[in-house]
Amino acid sequence: MAERIIAFLRTEDGAVTVDWVVLTAALVGLAIAVVAVLGPAATTNSGSLNRQLENHQISTDFDHLAPTD
Repeated sequence: MAERIIAFLRTEDGAVTVDWVVLTAALVGLAIAVVAVLGPAATTNSGSLNRQLENHQISTDFDHLAPTD
């Protein structure tokens, strides 16, 4: 029985799966950290752009192109 336990402890069949789980968790954590840091700045910039677009007046009349006599 002790030989089976020692053989089980020496096997490395699931090590790659554990590595991938740890690596994926680290990448997800890094992505969450990046979004937390850059999120407020992106919201501020998009709000500023929205205010500029709302206040911008577009002239749709073409009277200035008509020939004047």
